Amino acid sequence: MSQRTFSIIKPDAVRKGYAGAILAEIEKAGFKIVSIKKISISKTQAEGFYYVHKERPFFGSLTDFMSSGSIIPMVLEKDNAIADLRKLMGATNPANAEEGTIRKKFAGSIEENAIHGSDAEETAAFEIGYFFAGLELV
Repeated sequence: MSQRTFSIIKPDAVRKGYAGAILAEIEKAGFKIVSIKKISISKTQAEGFYYVHKERPFFGSLTDFMSSGSIIPMVLEKDNAIADLRKLMGATNPANAEEGTIRKKFAGSIEENAIHGSDAEETAAFEIGYFFAGLELV
């Protein structure tokens, strides 16, 4: 059954010129890009997106980082999309990521780790709605 997930190419990867290569990896893995855009978000918008982490010690640096440059949010679709994207992304810390994963190839550190992907259906629904309106998802 086809499933949708949400992903962001983060500011570090956009800044380094990796966005095209990351999109190529995503498409090569069989994902359909339903919607995509390149935007910048404010620290307040980043805080709203990452509100689930607001009590965590890394919240301030994460939201500073995510509002530091252009990002590329996107809605992706394929069978088993959430689990497949998480496998394709690799471990949060690129040092622990498997060879061939996006983070192993393009991430610089645990924080500047190139890509975000939803971890569950409920998360994906919130994240898609945070960045995309209904007409953008047709």
